[in-house]
Amino acid sequence: MAKHKGRAWHSKMFAAALGVTALAAAASMWTAQADTAPGRPQSGASSPAAGERRVEKVAAEIAHASESGPRGVNITIDDGPDPVWTPQVLRLLKDEGVKATFCMVGTQAAAHPDLVKKVVADGHRLCNHTVSHDTAMDTKSEAYQSQQILDAERMITKASGGVRSQYYRAPGGAFTPYSRHLAASHGMRPLGWNVDTKDFQHPGADTMVATVKREIANGPTVLFHDAGGERSQTLAALREVLPWLKEQGYVFGFPVR
Repeated sequence: MAKHKGRAWHSKMFAAALGVTALAAAASMWTAQADTAPGRPQSGASSPAAGERRVEKVAAEIAHASESGPRGVNITIDDGPDPVWTPQVLRLLKDEGVKATFCMVGTQAAAHPDLVKKVVADGHRLCNHTVSHDTAMDTKSEAYQSQQILDAERMITKASGGVRSQYYRAPGGAFTPYSRHLAASHGMRPLGWNVDTKDFQHPGADTMVATVKREIANGPTVLFHDAGGERSQTLAALREVLPWLKEQGYVFGFPVR
């Protein structure tokens, strides 16, 4: 999977995350220390703290398939929540009767807990997209990867009112064997994509729709964004592509876990 998106927004997100992650560093230190074995985290990394429910371990392979079978389509929405665009995406999905998976950045979730709760209330699923959306995560230490994933897990769970992320999507597809196994040990299936609309490049709604129509045969998981920039083209594309997919006999669902 190709890495993508503008450096300016990533830099802004990374800078904003520094203050948050500094506060969380002490809380996450035990995970960084526990997750030192290469490739797969030690068993202690997945042990719940006192008072937490034990999470179900899931497969560490990157998921692409749909729970809804061969005609299933997984709509995934990345980088939010955003106070301008997420409510509009939610209204559109509700009007179309479509459930989606929202891959949230930890700092965004912490800043907009009302929107995280709204996503959950509308029946969508949550996905962990790290604390600061660092697309170079695969070049960083295991301790750093652990902090980015597990701090985001806590931030999203707190913002949602206790609902955990069911998936983990590495920013820009920057997965490592270590990050995949760590996420899976915390009940978050690594999540890829098959169709990249490249809406972050603002190619135009018509181009995005054409991409989905051309590439949906490659697999069911479609990538859109509700943050990281102006998203009117994304909304326009969704308004056209969702009815078209229904007309073609596709059904909307969630990625496999």
